[in-house]
Amino acid sequence: MLHSLIRDFLKLRLCTTLQVREKGHLSRPHLRNPSWFLRKERKMRDNLVTAENKSFVQEIVHDVYGQSSVIKGSHNQICQTQLVKTGDSETQPWTPYTRRTGVIARKIGQYPLWLKNGEKIRTTLLQVVENHAIKYTPPEEYKPAHRPKVAELNKYGCLLVGAESCDPSILTKEYCNLFKNSGVMPKRHLVRFLISPSAAISPGTPLNANHFRVGDYVDVRGKTVDHGFQGVVKRHGFKGMPASHGVTKTHRRPGNIGGGGEKGRVWPGTKLPGHMGNRWRKAKGLRIWRINNKYNVLWVQGSAIPGSTNGLVYIYDSILPLRRHKTAPPFPTVLNDPEECEDVWFEEVHNFKSETITFKSEEQN
Repeated sequence: MLHSLIRDFLKLRLCTTLQVREKGHLSRPHLRNPSWFLRKERKMRDNLVTAENKSFVQEIVHDVYGQSSVIKGSHNQICQTQLVKTGDSETQPWTPYTRRTGVIARKIGQYPLWLKNGEKIRTTLLQVVENHAIKYTPPEEYKPAHRPKVAELNKYGCLLVGAESCDPSILTKEYCNLFKNSGVMPKRHLVRFLISPSAAISPGTPLNANHFRVGDYVDVRGKTVDHGFQGVVKRHGFKGMPASHGVTKTHRRPGNIGGGGEKGRVWPGTKLPGHMGNRWRKAKGLRIWRINNKYNVLWVQGSAIPGSTNGLVYIYDSILPLRRHKTAPPFPTVLNDPEECEDVWFEEVHNFKSETITFKSEEQN
């Protein structure tokens, strides 16, 4: 009798099982910044600042960073006493396995182009907005908190790139100290790129659209449009149930998911309703058809680049084996900005600005 009671007691589950999450939670965007992240903007009320104080603050900003000027179609402020000289840096030779830095661009719209054979292609316009190199961390000092999925991470350094200059009076002192050694105004957006040590760039070096060439293939990374919680018709493209013939309240439902029998559960990967969008996605192997050097605009192949209009995307050299660089690109970047033509077209694209039909006056008899 005692043995049977002990046996029944051991069969009882006195401890609760822990909930095990799948790997899907790793790709979800973080809603809060980590504890070590610096706070960018400080609390400030404009109604407590008089007009004279505002003008005084602007004078201080102009004394430190220089007057505002227009460079390649975008407003920017250049430091009068540049801390870093980019022209004296020694460049190393390029190799096919060298990894260059990328740029931060803004998706501004779509535009069609036509090839010389009459074929129509869709392109997306990406504008490189005031990019500057902020800080470079060598491989031996780069220790990320979250290890990225990159093979042989110890061979690459980290380059911090900033985009879109903003007013430093609305930022915290800790955030402004990140740009102390770069000689540029504080940036609104910061991105880290893994690069080879030979492709390191000095802080304060500008990055423009001529960092790439027409005909090159690039990869574009962006966050998809956030649609919220959606059903299977919009999220996965289901056809839905019939509109009539006895169908009641199941017109846009998924239907049977086949979870009965011996399985008795929902199989992983089943297409069901859920949150749609707001995920980081990459579009790989996109060709650059046209470059406008005046406004820093790239015409990139395709109309399915992730992100909404006026959203930020990251552009870097393609990692596809068959679409890598065959010849040496501007390495590590275009340090001396030459006077190039305003528009650069790929040789297969038809330029409507060029003359295609010429007329000759007939000789009067």
